Amino acid sequence: MKKNIYAALAAAMSVGAAHAQSNVTMYGIIDAAVEYYNNADAAGNSLTRMPSLGGGMFPSRLGFRGTEDLGGGLKAIFQLENGFAPDTGTLGQNRLFGRQAWVGLQGNWGQVTFGRNYNMLNISTYDVDIIGPSQYGLGSLDSFIPNGRSDNSVAYRGTFSGVTVGGTYSLGRDTSAAGGPAGTGCAGESATDAIACREWSALLRYDAPGYALISAYDRIYGGVGAANGLNSSDKTDSRAHVAFFLKQNDWKLGVGIINRNNEGSATQPRSNLVYIGAAYNVTPFFTLDGQIAKLDYRATNNDSAQVLIRGVYNLSKRSAFYVAAGRVNNSGAAAVALSAGGSVGAGLNQTGIITGIKHTF
Repeated sequence: MKKNIYAALAAAMSVGAAHAQSNVTMYGIIDAAVEYYNNADAAGNSLTRMPSLGGGMFPSRLGFRGTEDLGGGLKAIFQLENGFAPDTGTLGQNRLFGRQAWVGLQGNWGQVTFGRNYNMLNISTYDVDIIGPSQYGLGSLDSFIPNGRSDNSVAYRGTFSGVTVGGTYSLGRDTSAAGGPAGTGCAGESATDAIACREWSALLRYDAPGYALISAYDRIYGGVGAANGLNSSDKTDSRAHVAFFLKQNDWKLGVGIINRNNEGSATQPRSNLVYIGAAYNVTPFFTLDGQIAKLDYRATNNDSAQVLIRGVYNLSKRSAFYVAAGRVNNSGAAAVALSAGGSVGAGLNQTGIITGIKHTF
């Protein structure tokens, strides 16, 4: 009898072990570049530098992702990803894992994750933003776009017959005031103010052969001591994104508009960011892409227009060499720099060029 019980237990344990197949992958991108741009200050001086925030194609990162098969189509999943500056080797976002840090479950119903997640506005720019989160890109016009991450958040995403739905909810969107452009010092999770520093976002996307339609919405709440004028929980900063892209063989086109209502700004709360970009594979190894965008404030003439062009030569599947050039025209008192984390004199236009190497592993 005891032998039968032991045999049954051993069989059960072996079945459980068979289900619990797990794997962990280490991955990363290192993208280092040198750039030059003019009008770096009010005196019109120029600057040559190696940028820290991002490369000419992607911000550098090091990450770990893993899955464990729990059986019945259910998996445990996790992802840890940090950003770093290749010019100095320092950590980005003032955190050990500033880009992503979450754990969750995945099944045929989608996935749910807990931790530091990307919000749905950020995710909605994938594919349609041709230039992407590079040193010259939409992030220069609105740094929230490539830095759209939420601390203390629960995220869901699932795809069903070409329709993707997603959402996030954060109990305290940002615990750091020193995390670069995204650091706003709004920790939240307050017993005295239930909505202080919270954030929610939603995504709806439809993919068909050759095209996709995308929409997303994000709202952040202020709190005591928070940056960017959102110093109380009754103030919000909301963005609505509507976009589409077309893709056929060797070319791709992306168009979008992001409408913003920022109650933290007393002078220019409402704005529209409109962009259109295209990419063409000239050869199997060389891609030429470009994008134009305009940030238009309704209440003022402090507007900015951006023009970008980039050539990417793929040395292999993992390595690429690139050259990009761009220009930003600033109207009124606008001081939008071409390069993310860069500087420009108020009301001055800026032209720049950047070249570098990107390697993925």
